[in-house]
Formats: sequence, C-alpha cells, structure tokens
Amino acid sequence: MIIDNHLFKWGLVCLWLSVGPGKTTIAQNNGYDEAVKAYIQAYKGIAIREMMEYRIPASITLAQGIYESNAGRSPLSTEANNHFGIKCHKDWSGSTYLQDDETKNECFRKYNTPEESFRDHSIYLSGQDRYKSLFKLEITDYKGWARGLKASGYATNPQYADRLVKTIEDYKLYQYDVADLSLVGDSIIPASDSVLVIAPVEKYDYFAEGPGKRAVYLNNGLQFIILRKNDNIKNIAKAFHVSEKQIRNFNDMKKNAPLAAGQMVYLEPKKRKGAIPLHVVKYGETLYTISQLFGVELSRLYKINKLKAGHPLKQGQKILLR
Repeated sequence: MIIDNHLFKWGLVCLWLSVGPGKTTIAQNNGYDEAVKAYIQAYKGIAIREMMEYRIPASITLAQGIYESNAGRSPLSTEANNHFGIKCHKDWSGSTYLQDDETKNECFRKYNTPEESFRDHSIYLSGQDRYKSLFKLEITDYKGWARGLKASGYATNPQYADRLVKTIEDYKLYQYDVADLSLVGDSIIPASDSVLVIAPVEKYDYFAEGPGKRAVYLNNGLQFIILRKNDNIKNIAKAFHVSEKQIRNFNDMKKNAPLAAGQMVYLEPKKRKGAIPLHVVKYGETLYTISQLFGVELSRLYKINKLKAGHPLKQGQKILLR
C-alpha cells in the first residue's frame, strides 16, 4: 500500500495551520504555493519524459509527486529521494528507508536520485495488473486517471482523487499532457546513470535456454538475460555461477541500484567497441542506457566521446560506439 495518511496530515499542517477559529496563516499558504511551483519547475521535464516512454499523464505524475512528497519537502523525499511513497514490497532488492505509516517502521524504497524515483513510479504503475485499465484512457483524461488510481488502491485517503484533480487544475498541470520537448526546452533533466534499462527483446538474437528455463540472448556478441518479477542479483549470480560483484561490474551497476522485471543484465563483461560505429541519441537516453543497449563499456563511451560522468545528452546528438 502506498504512503498517504501521514502525508495528508503533514499537508494539513502546512496548508491549513490555524491561528484562531476560522483563520488561516497566509504565510503557510504562500510557502506551500511557492514550494509547489518550484517542484513543478524542477520535475516537469522528467514527468514529460516518463509520459512519452510509459504513457502516464505528466499531470498525474506531477500531482502525485507534489501530494505524496509535500512538494518535495517530506522526510521520505529529502532523505530517501522517494517522491511517490512506494513501499518496499517483497520484490524490492534496493536500498530501504524505515518510517512510521499505518504501522511502525514500515519499509519504503530508497533511491539515489529523484529521477530514479520517477522512473520506478512509471515501472510500478505500468507493471501492476490492477492499473492496466488506466493505460486504455486518453492521455489527457487526468480525472479518469485520478479516480482509477484511488479505485485501484494506490492510496487510502478517500479524497485522494479529488486532491490530485485539484492540484492539476490549480496549477494547470494538464498543459504538460500535450507537451513535447519544445515546451520545456533545456529544462529537461537527464536520467542518472543508474536508471533502469528495459530491454526490447525483439531486437536481440536468442542464444540458449539457461538455468531455470531462462532465455539467454546475445547483444554485441555478449550473453544477457531479462530479469523476472522477483529476481535479484544474488539469485542471478547463483544460477549462472558467477559472483554478485561480477554481475554488478558487468552492468556498471551500483550496489543498491533498483531492479525491475524486464531489465537487461549482462552475464559477461561489456566490450570496448559496439557492433555499429555510432548511435543518435533518442529522447530521454543517457550514456548508461546507451552502454547497456549496445553492450559497450560505460567508461569507454565516456572516454571516446570526451564526456564526463553524468553529462546530459541531447536528442539528436551523435555518440561514438567505437
């Protein structure tokens, strides 16, 4: 279940703190309003990118982020980069953050960056059967999405859908549901080098059946697999008789990097050269995602393209692969 009630109470403190019967502190309202506007400015580009890749309305992503994180000011968002209140659940193998919610010391997912939280939010919604019907709605139907999220159990607050809709309409977030790159320009914030890479399996050659009836594929002459729903690095390493450290090194993967079903994981070291000479950057790509998609060492890509770690890429930019 998603965090909700304690943030709702937090919002009441910030928004409607009374100084007497029937009175409200204007400074509190102004403070929240400014925080929301700053949040939108900081994350609208990411929300649009996620919409284009996962077909979740940017307005909904922003409204949920604003509501669940108290406009980026809740301890969960500031200390764990968790903007959507997503709890650990049994399939989570990344870092964790304990916080009281419906019970004491509940487990929430912890991310290295806010961008990882936004991406995991997209993966979470698109990968859950209970939310499948929402993806049949028009991208501009934010009211349908808000009602559907509440009906599907995303939050426990009975007013959850109404609050999302009010946030969307108060701050005109619906304008981002029909947005493209031209609207936000250079304010697009690139995904960090730890964002997940979901493999388009149809592009790769089937190699063999591995342990546990896993399909092993080839990319740039390298063997890789696709993560299943409850996979973790430990069981992958054990199944293929390699160490967890090797798996992480093969995939330029940080120790506590999040995992998700559909993610590609190499079983041997990536190469210094790609099968093709260069790649033209697509919307939302990073050097890490390119490294995974083409089976080329991330450090090598930085070197031959004369780029520094974390350097943002632009759509249409040419990246050398050899």
